[in-house]
Amino acid sequence: MCNFSLLMLTPKKAAASIDGLVGEGLYLMGGKTLTRADLAEAVVQRVGLPRNESQELVELILREISSTLAAGDSVKLSSFGSFGIRQKGQRVGRNPKTGEEVPITPRRVLVFRPSNIMKDRINSGLLRRRAAE
Repeated sequence: MCNFSLLMLTPKKAAASIDGLVGEGLYLMGGKTLTRADLAEAVVQRVGLPRNESQELVELILREISSTLAAGDSVKLSSFGSFGIRQKGQRVGRNPKTGEEVPITPRRVLVFRPSNIMKDRINSGLLRRRAAE
């Protein structure tokens, strides 16, 4: 298992950091997809690294997460959630048009389980949006 908790902020600082990103317009609920460029820009603004180093840092973290998962290990990000690989066995499926039985081959699938802190953040954000409406 790869644990990136050292790269993460404490829950209190993480919440403040996310709230700061919301205020700066980098993180928009429902209106925009957060991209690698957005993450790199957040590193530039929060940490003060040059843009090219920020982009390299984001890429390094994403590569490390990807390679850890590809090796079959799980990744835990403190106060965010955990990623893991689940093995699915062979099963029989059906072609929806013809109803013909089709074997579905065994495979590995990526699963994400959010932390309780992340669930609370998501739910409190939903409540704030509803109150604003």
